[in-house]
Amino acid sequence: MTIKKTAHGHNEEPISSEHLIGDFKALMADAEALIRATAHQEEGPLASIRSKALNTLANAKETIATAEGSLTEKAKIAAESADDFVHRNPWEAVGVAAGLGLLIGLFIGRR
Repeated sequence: MTIKKTAHGHNEEPISSEHLIGDFKALMADAEALIRATAHQEEGPLASIRSKALNTLANAKETIATAEGSLTEKAKIAAESADDFVHRNPWEAVGVAAGLGLLIGLFIGRR
């Protein structure tokens, strides 16, 4: 997980993989819209640039689909592991949850 920085260099909020994928998909959609807007240019340097851009976008879509599938699979495995841990160690899970709740309560109380 990375931290998003503002223009002034201050940490703003953590950036999740899902957020990055969403931003990347939006960027691809904008690029496709730009390519469609230049579709009337059939000849010259713009046509070759459009062709390259379309190939790059197709490759990027394939890569992002693979990454998204991988992230989904990892999330499922993590959820199954957590579920398995809670079923094998219910009292430890309750203790961890209580400890985290206490810490969160202390941090909220300090604000």
